[in-house]
Amino acid sequence: MRHRLPATFIDILKPPTVGYQLKMSAVYCAARLFGFWEKPWPKATEDPEEYAFLDEAYSHYKYLNPIIRLEKTVHEALFANNRSMVKLPADFQTRTSLTIGAAGDLMPAEGLEASKDIVFENVADVLLDVDISFANLEAPVTEQKTEVTFTGGDAPIMGFSPSEFAAVAGHKGLNFNLLSFANNHAFDRGVEGLDTTAKQVARFGIVPVGTPLTPSDYGRATIINKSGIKIGFVSATYSLNGLEPPPEAAHRIHTARLSSRDTFPDLELLKKQIADAKAQGCDFIVASLHWGYEAEFFPRKRQVDVAHALVEEGVDLILGHHPHVAQPVEYYRTKRDENRIAVIAYSLGGLGYRWYTAPHFALGLILNMRLAKGTTGGNNRTYIEFANPVPVFQNIFLSYFGDMKIKRIEKLEDHLKAGEPSALRSYASEIRFYADLVLRE
Repeated sequence: MRHRLPATFIDILKPPTVGYQLKMSAVYCAARLFGFWEKPWPKATEDPEEYAFLDEAYSHYKYLNPIIRLEKTVHEALFANNRSMVKLPADFQTRTSLTIGAAGDLMPAEGLEASKDIVFENVADVLLDVDISFANLEAPVTEQKTEVTFTGGDAPIMGFSPSEFAAVAGHKGLNFNLLSFANNHAFDRGVEGLDTTAKQVARFGIVPVGTPLTPSDYGRATIINKSGIKIGFVSATYSLNGLEPPPEAAHRIHTARLSSRDTFPDLELLKKQIADAKAQGCDFIVASLHWGYEAEFFPRKRQVDVAHALVEEGVDLILGHHPHVAQPVEYYRTKRDENRIAVIAYSLGGLGYRWYTAPHFALGLILNMRLAKGTTGGNNRTYIEFANPVPVFQNIFLSYFGDMKIKRIEKLEDHLKAGEPSALRSYASEIRFYADLVLRE
């Protein structure tokens, strides 16, 4: 890990005016002096329709000083480390089973193609060498120039080149099975980006989630069959960063207001997809949610309420992403079925946030699971047999052939084992603070 790389994008931010920089600095100083952003700001929003300068200042402040405290209305007991409760009923008779590996954001970074067949080599066993592998594709694949600049104000326009995408599509032919593309950067490159992404994921045999091709597909679940288990994926992103697809492409991304300051989360689109999954006879339903608040290590009370409501509506597993940091995994015993434990990963973080080294952004979670389909009490059921969140982090180093950056995802535990040398032990220890914070271990 070369720590001379930027810690976060704030280190390379180019303020549009001197006045902007002075105002931002004044807000930072006030926040540090009075400590009013040491815990989640109740008035915060992620909705671009509500975004103002103070929201932008809060966002930038968190990138340097991530929020590690809970909102006062969120009870810490929700996130006690109790994954041992995820098990099959004593009388469960298993007929078939499958394994799942799920991760959060796959982020673009210029030159990422140099990491092909390297980036996942140390985590392929828990992420890709499974029956179903899933992640969120945080930017479109595009033929347009993909250089990204950070100037303050509007969100950056991002994109993968086809060769960069090939580096994150999988490892030595072991590709992701599904990639969610319902996120706030999905329309960064317009309709061309949507079309190019669709072609590239098809080329690698990947099923896209959250980007319907036709108007009739809008509000429908994405269905896959594996090992005799039928799984429905439902999805939504909280926004498109204020970008508006043209009318003829309005159906191309599942979008719902989930992170508003003024409006309670709109769940109608998700409920419609859940109903569709049920109507198609799915054994298990997964929700992919691009939501929440960046650089905050705990979900807001509204998110907890929404997660529980979706689970009682029929969702069995929630895979959250967008905050760029990891958040707790909740193990929730449902009211609709006392034997069913729903797993709620509020944010899996990401598998590396560009070429940055801040330990809070380096951490991600890979959720490794097994589903079992069988009978209990004379009823056919599909339950989660086990769920194991694996803390991982991005390691950035230089190749032996010049000043070329290489990214590899490492398991945190591999660099903290007693008696085993690791050049990354000090860095891994910094990351462990955040892993322990969210996993309560």
